[in-house]
Amino acid sequence: MDDELEELQKPKRKVLKWVLLSFGIALLLLLGTAAGIGLFIASALQPVDASDQEVRVSIPQGASSIKIADELETKGLIKNSSIFTYYLKFKKQGSKFQAGEYTMKPGMTFEAMIDKLNKGDVVKEEMIRITIPEGYTIDQIATKVSEQSTWKKETFLGIVDDPAGFPNESTASIPDTKNIRHRLEGYIFPETYEFKKGSTEKEFVERSLEQLEKMLATLPPDWKDKLKARNLSIHQMLTIASLIEREVVVDTERATVSGVIVNRLKMNMPLQIDATVQYLFDKSKDRLLEKDLQIQSPYNTYLNTGLPPGPIASPSLASIKAAIYPEETKYLFYVTKKDGTMGHLFAETFEEHKKNIANSKKATN
Repeated sequence: MDDELEELQKPKRKVLKWVLLSFGIALLLLLGTAAGIGLFIASALQPVDASDQEVRVSIPQGASSIKIADELETKGLIKNSSIFTYYLKFKKQGSKFQAGEYTMKPGMTFEAMIDKLNKGDVVKEEMIRITIPEGYTIDQIATKVSEQSTWKKETFLGIVDDPAGFPNESTASIPDTKNIRHRLEGYIFPETYEFKKGSTEKEFVERSLEQLEKMLATLPPDWKDKLKARNLSIHQMLTIASLIEREVVVDTERATVSGVIVNRLKMNMPLQIDATVQYLFDKSKDRLLEKDLQIQSPYNTYLNTGLPPGPIASPSLASIKAAIYPEETKYLFYVTKKDGTMGHLFAETFEEHKKNIANSKKATN
């Protein structure tokens, strides 16, 4: 009986042995696979071999974490893009990555790369930086841009003398006359501009005209109505503003000088503004002579009534405001004080004006 029972149990034992053996093998395979996967993941989490050779990485605007990971793998900065993507999810990172051009070195840790991308620590591009002072003429601006960049003076002058390619509300008011010395004189807004290396003269002109439009947009809402009431175009307003800019140093006097210009225009008196004669010279003179005041030019406001054909410089926003909102005054004359303050003495009559001139000379002595 026992022998028969033992014979019956032998097949069952064999099956159990095979089951246990198969399970053991499967378990070993599973553990081996898990270990292999673990080793693979551990290896993928480690930095690639270090190198001092910088690698450029370009992150487009709106790029997903997957695309960024693919870019990093392609550039040899990480071993596996999928592992990096899962790492970002685990660390809850990637949502604050910033677009731009980065430099990274092989051997950087995940954390170092993530920190760089979060901070937006992009490559600082070489920039062209140009400051246009208030009251500069087109010729002065042309010289400045050629000195501070690779731009050509002749190219710049060619562009500003043919503004047809820059249509906007301001340039549309430029009259079609050959009397204007430089057609965009007064329209290059004085400001500090930055451009990427490789930008062109045309891009500079476009930006400066855009800046003028932006600054005009900051004026009180009624500024266009004020010009319309006085029958002035934007071109004429900028012309008056440029005269103020070249004549006035003391801010509080800008609106007063603007009022003098308005009064003289109403009376059809020559403006007799020295700055319009100075504009005719390549370099300003310390003192104008009588023969200078006789130079035949539409810009000479000693010989001609009304405004000159156009602006004589780039006016500041303060001068633009003064041109639009002149002070209501009866003054017709002003003379520069000779006491070093750069202010003016104003007069309603020529007799008062002569006394002011005498007093100014006394201050010099």
